[in-house]
Amino acid sequence: MTTMSAECTALASLSAVAEARQAARSFIETLGQRAIEPEHADTVILVVSELVTNALRHGGGCYTLRLAVHPDAIEVAVEDSSPLSPRMRIPDLVDGTGGFGWHMVNDLARATVVTPAPEGGKIVRALLPRRTPG
Repeated sequence: MTTMSAECTALASLSAVAEARQAARSFIETLGQRAIEPEHADTVILVVSELVTNALRHGGGCYTLRLAVHPDAIEVAVEDSSPLSPRMRIPDLVDGTGGFGWHMVNDLARATVVTPAPEGGKIVRALLPRRTPG
């Protein structure tokens, strides 16, 4: 199995999520056009954006993003310093406090896994398709 990975570590800033999305775009570009269908590339970038936003908002303000390509999937992994796992919430349609993201990530991913990080905190992984089956 051949894998490629990219890693990006950042502190909370106004541009941190945009930088994570750009890192994901750059990673996808290095794979080449045939490695991932455009709609799946957009999904990877959306999931990166959501997981990094959650890490900044709920995980202590610092994150590490890792991306890897597997034969039939892209793995997005975001590590932060909080030991608390993401949880499903009822989306807030009144005050705009969120609750949509973790549902969305789970709907888009083939699988999501949350594991303790070796130095504390957690790693949230989402396995996303590269191509539409068929």
